[in-house]
Amino acid sequence: MLRVVSWNINGIRSPLQGVANEEPNNCTAMAMARILDKLDADIVCLQETKVTRDVLTEPLAIIEGYNSYFSFSRNRSGYSGVATFCKDSAMPVAAEEGLSGLLATQNGDVGCYGNMDEFTQEELRALDNEGRALLTQHKICTWEGKEKILTLINVYCPHADPGKPERLAFKMRFYRLLQIRAEALLAAGSHVIILGDLNTAHRPIDHWDAVNMENFEEDPGRKWMDGFLSNVDCQAGYHVGAFIDSYRCFQPKQEGAFTCWSTLTGARRLNYGSRIDYVLGDRTLVIDTFQASFLLPEVMGSDHCPVGAVLSVSSVPAKQCPSLCTRFLPEFSGTQLKILHFLVHLKQDSVRKQSTLQLSNQTQVQMRQNKARMRSARPRASQAGSIRGQKKLMSYFQPSSIHPQASPNLELPSLGTLVTPKTPEDKVMAKVVEGQVKASKSKDEKEVQISFWKSVLGGPLPMPLCGGHREPCVMRTVKKPGPNLGRHFYMCSRPRGPSTDPSSRCNFFLWGRPS
Repeated sequence: MLRVVSWNINGIRSPLQGVANEEPNNCTAMAMARILDKLDADIVCLQETKVTRDVLTEPLAIIEGYNSYFSFSRNRSGYSGVATFCKDSAMPVAAEEGLSGLLATQNGDVGCYGNMDEFTQEELRALDNEGRALLTQHKICTWEGKEKILTLINVYCPHADPGKPERLAFKMRFYRLLQIRAEALLAAGSHVIILGDLNTAHRPIDHWDAVNMENFEEDPGRKWMDGFLSNVDCQAGYHVGAFIDSYRCFQPKQEGAFTCWSTLTGARRLNYGSRIDYVLGDRTLVIDTFQASFLLPEVMGSDHCPVGAVLSVSSVPAKQCPSLCTRFLPEFSGTQLKILHFLVHLKQDSVRKQSTLQLSNQTQVQMRQNKARMRSARPRASQAGSIRGQKKLMSYFQPSSIHPQASPNLELPSLGTLVTPKTPEDKVMAKVVEGQVKASKSKDEKEVQISFWKSVLGGPLPMPLCGGHREPCVMRTVKKPGPNLGRHFYMCSRPRGPSTDPSSRCNFFLWGRPS
């Protein structure tokens, strides 16, 4: 059996923090290995890693028992990115970054690009420079004993921001490029699995609030998926596209099967989300080899949950990793250039030795001269004592010759006439009274300081109660550009949901005080 899992981890270091909190002594490599073991898959595809090559560390990239492949964003740091971890028993025969072939190294690439004449070179490079696609090609053996080629396309498709229409056009061009590459691989005789975050909920059943969304079916992304995918019923003879949504093939009517939830509204607690993560397979592969397709909503660590599938095939590992494998990166393979490689060597060794010898001789002569000057200039011990006026040690043990002489005509009053003798009880009472006075003074000073700061700092006002549940609200800040940008407001703290659900958020809204 071959088990594949896909997970948008929303930053590859986010799940590691949770593992580190459970076991603080774990290093990064052990934490990453534990996550991979928890997913229990032969091939793990991760999206939205949010790392670039300059911040990728060896413990994160090289895990014992696995070979890994990364695609980085070349435009922004901490943005996008995908990674594929394969067990050594499922080592790919080829690996490639990007869909267009412009990032191919011509050594261990997958190939089969199709006709991309409708794209310009600049457009292809822009689509691949965000680090959204990674291909690994594997040899598999069917239960009949036949060896075949399987290509996995790990994708993180763009999100279409409603306020940025150019991103919708970018997303649709990415979809088109993905389709051309996948169909070209199919035409070349390879089976194909597309898995990852497609950033589109295909059917109304895949979104909790589809009935209230305007023109849900008319969304360009959903229109594209309609043409790209076959009918979800595997037994039906009618189909359009070459690929099948494997989860809907096994669970065509399962409601509430979501893979992404808003962390801002706490929607995961009430399961108000959408299904935008998929495992798509070519029709023949899904019908003949897929045994199950599943979601793992119990796995935390991201705003997405993992999805996966099980195939009734076995992997035939390659003899060695493709060149794209992270263990071959210079910074991890021990072949990284050192700073000495950038220093220029002198051509004439004799000149260098001679100059070095002269420099050493001059240095020795100068050191001798400096020592001679220091000896001649240093004062002797007897002279030093006389010059500085330093006393001898014995002078501190001799009686001083200077004594204060009292005037014989001065009469001092007796002590008894000035001070009244005190009993031990009087002394104790005096100390007690003195302590009480000091304590009262410090207490008064402290109360004055507290009253002063209370008058200056009033403290935060109590949160208002929402109208629907009479519970404390949460404060939010307007981030949308406009006249209210930066203003605070209060809203119900419960997770978002339909108005018919009393446990979901009510419609309470209140503007905060202007700062």
